[in-house]
Amino acid sequence: MKSGAFALDVLRAQTLVAALSAANSTDRIASVATHADFAVKHTGFCLGESCHGGATEFPYLIATSSFGYVQGRGLVRRSVKVVRLPGIHHDGNVVLISGTLGHVLVDAGTSWYQQLQVERLEGQLDGSSLDRILLTSRRYPVSGGAKHISDAFGGIPIHIHPDGQAALERGDFFTTWANRYDSDMPPTLTQSVSDGEVFPLGKGEVQAVALPGHTSDGMGYHIPHLSTMIVGSLLPRADRPTRWDLPSGSLMDVIQSLSALKRLKLSSLVPLQGPAIRGHSHIQEVLDRHLAFFEEAALNDGKPPKSWQRPAPTAMWYTPISPWPLDEHERV
Repeated sequence: MKSGAFALDVLRAQTLVAALSAANSTDRIASVATHADFAVKHTGFCLGESCHGGATEFPYLIATSSFGYVQGRGLVRRSVKVVRLPGIHHDGNVVLISGTLGHVLVDAGTSWYQQLQVERLEGQLDGSSLDRILLTSRRYPVSGGAKHISDAFGGIPIHIHPDGQAALERGDFFTTWANRYDSDMPPTLTQSVSDGEVFPLGKGEVQAVALPGHTSDGMGYHIPHLSTMIVGSLLPRADRPTRWDLPSGSLMDVIQSLSALKRLKLSSLVPLQGPAIRGHSHIQEVLDRHLAFFEEAALNDGKPPKSWQRPAPTAMWYTPISPWPLDEHERV
């Protein structure tokens, strides 16, 4: 069994069964049990003994099936599109991922430029609506603008690892690090996202990957068919190792998460700030350099080298005393 998704313009059981029947060359599917309130567009269902827990908002109806992606208007062959909107000032990168089943946003920047972010997104969406926001962590440079962007697109869901939900929902300005930017953290309602969760987009998908270390709620978002990962604060930039001394950080988790990234053999890695790091060999070199630094720190009682300067209050990274190589430069 593999994951499948349905984007149905009219959410009716007859349409759903017809789609299942057509895919399986049968007049009926006796094993389908629907559990839905179609009026509010929340649907979940089971095939045989396999179920997906919980409802997922339109346009994503997730199920287990023996076929791939089905749409009410038939299969469409357009590829997934990924657009990185460069971070402004303290903002992290904002990444829009679009497919035939919808549009998701990874990270939202601070609240400083939140209306500008909406305008940038509207320019990319060309009249379409954003469907959901996926956050790589609770930190203010990636989460501060999430509520405003969600509201601007009709209150779309915001997803974060369960460890970060309480901090966002109560507007915690300490563990989000918003206080270091002299900012309030907007109280933000969220939904949980778990390791391995899949967001189908049509001829492609986004997979959530737990990457704790900079924070306990650290997540990456993997686009497997593009061999691309968006990692947020775990990798601030190729030449900047992340901090593990902020609230909920863990040096050993950083090492484990970066080691997991190495095993994926990625072709593109989107850091917190700056352009994507591209090319399998180059990515491995960057990860090796970061891992060597963290492993040395682990042997040094969990402390960075004494020669390195103390980070600025807003910095979520350490700055090497001798600059590390940086091949990626933002173009204006």
